[in-house]
Amino acid sequence: MILTVDIGNTNVVIGCFDENEQLLFLERLSTNRQRSAADYLVRLHQLLKLYHLKGAQICGSVLSSVVPPVTESMSNAIRRLTGAAPLIVGPGIRTGLNLCMDQPALVGSDLIVGAVAAIHRYPLPLIMIDLGTATTFSAIDEQHNYLGTIILPGVRTAMDSLSSAAAQLPRIALEAPAHVLGKNTIASMQSGAVYGNASCIDGMIDRIEQELGKKTTVVATGGLAPAITRHCLHEIITDDTLLLFGLLKLYQLNQ
Repeated sequence: MILTVDIGNTNVVIGCFDENEQLLFLERLSTNRQRSAADYLVRLHQLLKLYHLKGAQICGSVLSSVVPPVTESMSNAIRRLTGAAPLIVGPGIRTGLNLCMDQPALVGSDLIVGAVAAIHRYPLPLIMIDLGTATTFSAIDEQHNYLGTIILPGVRTAMDSLSSAAAQLPRIALEAPAHVLGKNTIASMQSGAVYGNASCIDGMIDRIEQELGKKTTVVATGGLAPAITRHCLHEIITDDTLLLFGLLKLYQLNQ
């Protein structure tokens, strides 16, 4: 059994795969920079117990993180749980990608993990979209060249910033209103958050495909993906397990 952990700015996503590459569970914890290794160890024990699994069944583990303070705590927790340190995604590990970037070592581990998963799961060329704290677009061609990235504020990040900056604008639920033109403040903000971001995604897909000169497979992941991509005009595959599957593939590539 392989333990996979993806640490993002908002959530820590945890899963376990069996020997047949079947995902046994997927759970999210809120990312907390103050949580100690002992705290994460307790959380891991609780998750395994919930699914009737034991730490002794874990024969390997892999971790990616964009939050350095949490990396060490979680890594220590995994080592105490399994008896061995996890593989940590970073410069020097085998990925099967050619990073066509100015500074390949600085590409976010979450982007690498998602791209690795995508090239094993979907037809290429491909656009991968991750809707989380930030919204990112990555393009990969048929030769496994990682061509570049687009980063913009995440849907919730932008809306929370708007509510904080404007005293009369409330924090809203990310739900699509009945009409694009809102008749009240909340519906107007919801239209901007949902339909506005869906339109942004459609527009960026068009621009990327125009630059590549060809049609692509489009895959979206991240906690906010289902709420937004269902309102896009492009065909977009939503894959909630993409990053965990990518971690499994990276673990296998580096054994």
